[in-house]
Amino acid sequence: MSFANAVLISDLHLTASMPRTAQRFFDFTENEARQYGALIILGDLFEYWVGDDAKAHSPFHHQVAQKIAAVADAGIPVFFMHGNRDFLLGETFAKKAKMTLLRDPQVMTIANESWVLSHGDALCTEDHSYQRFRRVVRHSWVQKLFLSLPRGMRIKIASTLRSNSTAQYQRAARFTPEVIQVKGDVTLVATAGLMAMTGAKKLIHGHTHRPGYHQESLGGQHWERWVLSDWDFDHPETVLPKGNALAITAEGVRSLDLVQA
Repeated sequence: MSFANAVLISDLHLTASMPRTAQRFFDFTENEARQYGALIILGDLFEYWVGDDAKAHSPFHHQVAQKIAAVADAGIPVFFMHGNRDFLLGETFAKKAKMTLLRDPQVMTIANESWVLSHGDALCTEDHSYQRFRRVVRHSWVQKLFLSLPRGMRIKIASTLRSNSTAQYQRAARFTPEVIQVKGDVTLVATAGLMAMTGAKKLIHGHTHRPGYHQESLGGQHWERWVLSDWDFDHPETVLPKGNALAITAEGVRSLDLVQA
């Protein structure tokens, strides 16, 4: 796949309980997204996903699908890569939203350069408990078993997992912030391995909620890494509104501040 330019986003964590964030995304699909040759979503578009059937009759998720499909209808291809929150998003919803599913990692040519795209969670290799969990839940038979459960049970399980994860993070962040800094970020070793495997020199990912640009090297390898921001326009009492997109054109890479736009 090759595009003259593209815009990338990740970690919106869309849910009906965060209407301002959702509205900013809807505005994005009608404005910024239509200024580029492709829209690429690198995971965690939704706060959680327990199966396409569970959202089939949701007005909110229907609206999200409509907004994304409208971008595709405008002649701009839309691509989606699974995140750690919505890895169960399937072909049914993807077709409804007119999105093409990407594997993780994915190499794509944009503005005549090769880019490695990833959600990023697989690169956080110091978080051993999460990596064990990830290996289990990404097995197709585990997913089939989970999706065979009643929808209410799936939602309850997902809610419990989210609550446990948040509580564990808050406890660790309070008492050992240096551990969280390491566990919650990608590692040089994992990143170097990915770049060596793909042969590319430029990486874009989300997941860590630590937007930025990094020039990195290990063992004679050198690469550049861009990290996308998460989005939150609904909690001004705890965090400033935040949300960015990354635009790649022939002129280079530019971070779009969606708060100021």
